[in-house]
Amino acid sequence: MKRASLALAVGLLSCSPAPTDSTETPAIPQPNALAPAETPGRATDYKWLRAGRYNPHQTVAARFTAPQGYQRVVVQPGSFGHWLRYLPLLPAGTPVQLHNGQPKDRQDVHAAVLDIDVGPRDLQQCADAVIRLRAEYQFSQRPNDIHFHLTSGDDIRFQDWYSGAGFRVQGNTVQAAPRPAEAPTHASLRRYLDQIFTYAGTLSLSKELRPVPLGQVQPGDVLIRGGSPGHAVLVLDVAVQPVTGQRVALLAQSYMPAQQIHILKASPRPGAGAWLLLDPTVEQVHTPEWTFAREELGRFE
Repeated sequence: MKRASLALAVGLLSCSPAPTDSTETPAIPQPNALAPAETPGRATDYKWLRAGRYNPHQTVAARFTAPQGYQRVVVQPGSFGHWLRYLPLLPAGTPVQLHNGQPKDRQDVHAAVLDIDVGPRDLQQCADAVIRLRAEYQFSQRPNDIHFHLTSGDDIRFQDWYSGAGFRVQGNTVQAAPRPAEAPTHASLRRYLDQIFTYAGTLSLSKELRPVPLGQVQPGDVLIRGGSPGHAVLVLDVAVQPVTGQRVALLAQSYMPAQQIHILKASPRPGAGAWLLLDPTVEQVHTPEWTFAREELGRFE
């Protein structure tokens, strides 16, 4: 459980398990087509990896080709969607581990595990995983753009934080608290994010996103329900059927307790695959551990 004295931080319990509808997602055809030729990801875009660890054959794009009859949507080089498409993955068959190294109870809900640390503390839960990936993307492009709101509404900018403008929480208030200035390294980013994880959650994250119709889903969008219980999953990639316009997506999540970020299966049933049909004519989106309303899709500005 996250520790925080900010009573307003209801997002701390926002990944509490909630019942999911038993309706099964319609089957998606098995993949057979590679993504259209585009600029691949670069090892230098994924700053947490040790030198030489990035494997272009073990990425989201390489592992999960579009289903038969579908084409990946176009993403611009340097965009969040492009960065997500080339995220590194751990080898196929890797189990999901919790922050303490223990296996997640359910190993039937994931199709792959991202090659990114979860940290040793019970912090990087559902909304935090979205925040982590968004921050890592921005750190690879424009570090000084990184900022997130706490559940209290306070906007905490990474540039201010590493420059010495820290904060502390007393009761329900957030107060300025000077801290030693440091360089904007990846290590300092992780320290900043641990503070954000402690005092932010699905409620605060949902307010940072603008609503988007499900039929217009793009890589980088977020299915999110703010509150307690609440949950958030990140859209890693999208493919479209050119004739019908039907869209399928790859979704990634962490959960509670904090665990490795993993790509969800479309359903826990055997052979379900990972591409999930997002049908705007259906009222709900069923994922293996949560059910969202079709209106609960948001996008970073």
